[in-house]
Amino acid sequence: MAAPRALAALGAALLLAAGVQASKYSREANEGLAAAGAKGREAGEFRVVRLNQVWEKAQRLHLSAVKLAELHSDLKIQEKDELSWKKLKAEGLDEDGEKEAKLRRNLNVIMTKYGMNGKKDSQLIDTNYIKDDTESDTLDDPRLEKLWSKAKTSGRFSDEELDKLWREFKHHKEKIREYNILLETVSRTEDIHKNVINPSEENLVKEEILHNKHRELKDKLRSINQGFERLRKVSHQGYDTTSEFEEPRVIDLWDMAKSANFTEKELESFREELKHFEAKIEKHHHYQKQLEISHQKLKHVEGTGDKDHLNRNKEKYAMLEEKTKELGYKVKKHLQDLSSRISQGLQHNEL
Repeated sequence: MAAPRALAALGAALLLAAGVQASKYSREANEGLAAAGAKGREAGEFRVVRLNQVWEKAQRLHLSAVKLAELHSDLKIQEKDELSWKKLKAEGLDEDGEKEAKLRRNLNVIMTKYGMNGKKDSQLIDTNYIKDDTESDTLDDPRLEKLWSKAKTSGRFSDEELDKLWREFKHHKEKIREYNILLETVSRTEDIHKNVINPSEENLVKEEILHNKHRELKDKLRSINQGFERLRKVSHQGYDTTSEFEEPRVIDLWDMAKSANFTEKELESFREELKHFEAKIEKHHHYQKQLEISHQKLKHVEGTGDKDHLNRNKEKYAMLEEKTKELGYKVKKHLQDLSSRISQGLQHNEL
């Protein structure tokens, strides 16, 4: 009797140990799968391989939380355009390769914008106004510096209006730099075309290719010239109290829309859409600020050793990061759509 009871006890103990081990291995396996899944999601952030490579490279750079979220939005727009192009290519609708060339130019602009083009003198463009420092920052253009200096000392602007004006100057600086990046990229692309296309083919497609290539440059240059005139006028006369818009990108769009071939009804509809767009930008700015605050707080909490507090802050930071990326994408897509409509209206004027 004792022997069977001992064997039964031993069997139960072995089963219990096996259960514990199985539970342990199962738990470890699940944790491993979860970690692998998270890693896989991170590695597959985008559906285009080269965009994942850009994103992975950016993770290794010392970019701010806001700047990383901004880059993510830019890459999402690039992803959307590249996937659309693949469908066009499959249907044989990009025979001259111009749309593909434009995608390459756009990606080069993104790489340069975030200091990933391999050039030591590459500087990041600050597309938001968090932590703007008007004393130490420069505008890299003597005309802009002169206008800004006069505006600051004129006594014509309140502190709030000076902050608003500074954002407009920074936005104008960004437009000039993006134009120069695009100009350089287009020039390189033209050189490639000259080397690849033989003379007989060149005579057939060169005129249309050049027209398509330079249209974007022409639109950007027009926007730069209009923007400078606006800055000159505001710097000398102050803000018009009846001005409808405050966000520099919206002001640009409205000025260009008034020059486009829109009917009065279309222009009024566009004005209303710009109001919604400006509200969307303001919401995005709000989340950018909250993300920056959360990032600073997270760095502080990491040094305290309080795991519960750290986990709560990580969750909040992750939520704000995703929301900022989402809103950034929506803002950029909306801006892209609005700019395209204005560009079409301006082209009608030229016909």
